[in-house]
Amino acid sequence: MKRMLAMILGGLLAGNAGAYPLDGYDRTGIARLHAFQQVQRSLVKKGHLKPGSLWGTKRVRLRLLDQPGLSLPKPDPAFSAQVRDRLGGDASAYGVGILDLSNPKRPRYAAVNDAQAQQPASVGKMMVMVAFFQALAGAFPKIADRERILRETVIEANELIRTDSHVVPLYAVGDSRVEYRSLKEGDRANLWTFLDWMVSASSNSAASMVIAQVLLLKQFGAKYPVSERKANGFLRKTPTGKLSKIFANAMVSPLERNGLNPGRLQQGSFFTREGNKRVSSVGSTATARELVRYCLLMEQGKLVDRWSSLEIKRILYLTDYRIRYAPSPALDEAALYFKSGSMHECRKEKGFNCRKYHGNAMNYMNSVTVVETGGSRPLHYIAVVLSNVLKKNSQDVHISVAQDVHQLIRASMAPSPATARSPRSSPAGSSMRRAAPRRRLEARRSSAGASARRHFAARCRSPRRTPRAP
Repeated sequence: MKRMLAMILGGLLAGNAGAYPLDGYDRTGIARLHAFQQVQRSLVKKGHLKPGSLWGTKRVRLRLLDQPGLSLPKPDPAFSAQVRDRLGGDASAYGVGILDLSNPKRPRYAAVNDAQAQQPASVGKMMVMVAFFQALAGAFPKIADRERILRETVIEANELIRTDSHVVPLYAVGDSRVEYRSLKEGDRANLWTFLDWMVSASSNSAASMVIAQVLLLKQFGAKYPVSERKANGFLRKTPTGKLSKIFANAMVSPLERNGLNPGRLQQGSFFTREGNKRVSSVGSTATARELVRYCLLMEQGKLVDRWSSLEIKRILYLTDYRIRYAPSPALDEAALYFKSGSMHECRKEKGFNCRKYHGNAMNYMNSVTVVETGGSRPLHYIAVVLSNVLKKNSQDVHISVAQDVHQLIRASMAPSPATARSPRSSPAGSSMRRAAPRRRLEARRSSAGASARRHFAARCRSPRRTPRAP
């Protein structure tokens, strides 16, 4: 038994960030959750699971159900200035929206270029979730039917998955370890698992298969799921023009229906080349402000309905290894609901070495995070950071922003003026903060980023092979 647990642990450590509460296997059938439960203590002991990743399904809840009339406040000038100051000389390369809900009676909003549009990259998978749950609710009004469809409908990966480098966790109860690899045609799993793969592993192949299910739900309604022959016939034989219209309606209308602006937030294409051969793209875009509104509506239970909003939040709940914005040490104790995406491009430049996350022509990094902490003075805030800081490690950039934002909000909840004025938690706008040398801030940011990279590198050295069961 110990040998089997060690093998499972080795497989888990080789993977990407995971989502969904770890106690959710019996309800969802997401097999990797079963593996995590067997080695949870070991993961915690080794520091690979943070305390904020261990919340159970019942603890994940919608926090603003009692405030259905709350809308996004106007930007608070002082709070916005503090956030802008933390961004330093690169502030113009950011689009940031921070909604602090820690005092729900006095929410405050910081905005830095929050209407600045950027390609969402994998953050667009959040819009796919809205489209999917809207189509599911339209076909199956009863929640019991929706849960049955998610749990019992097994779909098979087809040519729409071509091509994708992201790996997903493949595990069957009783196996000796979790295998991580890209999806292959013929791989089968239930709908809940494909949604988990789409968000937790950010699999483009899984996302394209979920979009295909959206189209099938729109076409067949309550007759869904249909046979693979019928589903493939519809997806392959429907003329491109007609299929593109169904796609555009399925992806755009749910955003409008749920109070979002498709001109500021939209996923308008498949995530794979093969999928984009079948439908015409209608363009993808995102702004920090509209992504904050997405999370606000989710917390109010207004994305499709209360059940769908909660399920979206559970799927976004971050477990396992934390990446990009999320590994800031300041957030170890916090529960995070998280999605990120990145894109980079390089042009020839003397002395410049093109690397991932270091683009000199484009260096997009997008992070959407809902942060919740416990304790006597719990914090609850939504942080959206879209960045295009060229020639810098965009992962380090987001880690440092996360650290600074958390300190700002924690300082605002300090129990006394004396505590709030302490150097460790003083707001960025204070004279003490302005007097600190910029190199000290940069050194701290570099240290936080380097620590996260070392932890990631150590985990990636774990073997990926799948040994035979003992």
